[in-house]
Amino acid sequence: MALSTLQGALELGLIYAILAFGVYISFRILDIPDLSVDGTFITGCGTAAIFTLNGHPILGIFAAAFAGALAGALTGFLQTKCKIQPILSGILVMSGLYSINYKIMGNTPNISLFDKETIFTRFTALSDSKLMNLFLCILIVAVTAILLYAFLKTQLGMCLRATGDNEAMVRASSVNSDRMKLLGLSLANGLVALSGGILAQYQSFADVNDGIGKLVIGLASIIVGEAFFGRKTLLRSFSAVISGAIAYRFLLTFALQLGVNATDQRLLSALLVTLAISFPVLKKEIMKRRGRKC
Repeated sequence: MALSTLQGALELGLIYAILAFGVYISFRILDIPDLSVDGTFITGCGTAAIFTLNGHPILGIFAAAFAGALAGALTGFLQTKCKIQPILSGILVMSGLYSINYKIMGNTPNISLFDKETIFTRFTALSDSKLMNLFLCILIVAVTAILLYAFLKTQLGMCLRATGDNEAMVRASSVNSDRMKLLGLSLANGLVALSGGILAQYQSFADVNDGIGKLVIGLASIIVGEAFFGRKTLLRSFSAVISGAIAYRFLLTFALQLGVNATDQRLLSALLVTLAISFPVLKKEIMKRRGRKC
């Protein structure tokens, strides 16, 4: 496998680590299956692409995160105020975002950013090194992880974490759990959209169908990482998210190098998540059968 291919897989893994952080907040911290992720990822892609076309790539990254946070807040509003089930809320927002994303992208299914200035072209202009894209990806993930870790250690962050662990206890402690859910889903989808905005500038295009399967990618990253690091502490969970996203991307790259069709990536992702989730059950069953034979 060529060194450039490995570097590309590492860079993509780091970008998807930000997506995995967003899924981690909704899936692990809040214990909510948020299906709006596939829509908010494209919201981030489209928003960042439009800003980049108009010569504001850095502003586009922040605008992408803000747009995703608004979509996440809508998901939270449907759950908390309209009393719609979490899965259905995510589906409704994801479906609505498909049309909204078209509007954001100027009613076109894709936007090309080739020959446009992006955060990556600005950063690589600082040096001739081929590793500048990788350095920027590492910097973005490091800053995101540090800020998110610091937030979750604050009193507000701990209230957010407690909401997912025991909502009844949080309510008994006079904490508004609905506000915590709104905050958590806004933060989660803001991170997802941030990942989408960075990816659009990294690959120099945005496509309205790129969001399909992004929730599975986030789940796969978390589950694969937790198989190595576990999730007993917040630091280990963060390590699992980042390492899982990178490992997942390397697995896909390795599969493509072996001749797996690019169109089969989503099937491979689904199989990987299924295997990772069911692994403890399969391991327990194997041990039980070995015990019977003895």
